[in-house]
Amino acid sequence: MSVIALGLNHSTAPLDLRGRFAFAPEQLSVALHGFRERIRAHDRPEAALLSTCNRTELYFAAENGHPGDLVRPAIDWLAAQGSVSGERMLDHTYVLEDRAAARHAFRVASGLDSMVLGEPQILGQMKQAVRQAETAGTLGRTLHQLFQRSFSVAKEVRSATEIGSHSISMAAASVRLAAQLFEDLGQIRVLFVGAGEMVELVATHFAARQPKAMAVANRTLERGEKLASRFGAQALRLADLPGILHEFDAVVSCTASSLPIIGLGAVERALKARRHRPMFMVDLAVPRDIEPEVGRLSDVYLYTVDDLAAVVQTAGEKRQAAVEQAEAIVDAGVQSFAHWLDQRAAVPLIQALNRQADDWRSAEMARARKLLARGEDVDHVLDALARGLTQKLLHGALAELHATEGAKREQLAQTVSRLFLRQTARSPEGDER
Repeated sequence: MSVIALGLNHSTAPLDLRGRFAFAPEQLSVALHGFRERIRAHDRPEAALLSTCNRTELYFAAENGHPGDLVRPAIDWLAAQGSVSGERMLDHTYVLEDRAAARHAFRVASGLDSMVLGEPQILGQMKQAVRQAETAGTLGRTLHQLFQRSFSVAKEVRSATEIGSHSISMAAASVRLAAQLFEDLGQIRVLFVGAGEMVELVATHFAARQPKAMAVANRTLERGEKLASRFGAQALRLADLPGILHEFDAVVSCTASSLPIIGLGAVERALKARRHRPMFMVDLAVPRDIEPEVGRLSDVYLYTVDDLAAVVQTAGEKRQAAVEQAEAIVDAGVQSFAHWLDQRAAVPLIQALNRQADDWRSAEMARARKLLARGEDVDHVLDALARGLTQKLLHGALAELHATEGAKREQLAQTVSRLFLRQTARSPEGDER
């Protein structure tokens, strides 16, 4: 059994390309079944799909065939999801196998591979991906082990190191940038578009600065009202956005929409109504919620997730020490998972040996019962039973020894000796230890 991680992230692909491969949670089950159907010739591999604003990663494991045979079909399948060519996909993806795949998964879960070092949201996103794979029925024993060990490593990293304390989240970075544009955040009106976890985090940071007014616009009014009530904010319908956009100085958007929901025309009309007073806009969605052309307007300060990464600052030596400690924890986790994989590789052989032993036992027991039924002496029957089992046990090894010559025969003889000539060590007094 081999494990492969295939994906693209903020380090290998630009924002607009990553947006092509963003899967909403409700799309994951269909996507996973589509992937398995694409490579059905390989005995329905285990599969899980992780999709966030910074990465899309496909983890899969298969029993049959060489794992390398699955890579190109998997790349072509993922490329088709984003309507790009397989060749373009290759320019922006990474393919990792076994130990390297485990190391990557452990680092992702621990926040070591994040755009913002140590950010905690990725762990929850990975757990959600695992739940979706379980629901879809594509998470087998190998991937279950990989992810459960990822969560354990992440927990140890967060409890044993200070990796999380040296990061400034995307939410905090958003507030910092707004503070550079507006002299007093207490005098601005802030609109949040969407009601998910990221919007909630940013709203929490802005609320701490006590802005003049806050509002939440969401496609589902009930969910928007629930979030708005936490911060004493106004709840709005997403459909009302074009008519009220001009009322807000800052707009933070993060929805699961596959198309932009704030267009260039709407922002131009808002600026005209504001008499060109500046607007601060943050687009945390992948794919984008705000059309890229909006950023070209002279009175708009638009930031994407990639832009925010550039303003995140972390401490120096103390941060490096935390990273090194975290990487050591990851190394130990990788070693343990690799050992588990090696043990799993021997399982089919162990099962076959047990089946063979059961067949031999059944055959000899049946023969012994017949002898007893004919009235044969019990000691004679037991002797025949023991000899029959012994002959079956040794036959294969003895046949191989007779058929092999030279250095191979010597090597085989040593192996047979280790397997069959184990003797109990004895003390100087002759007692068994």
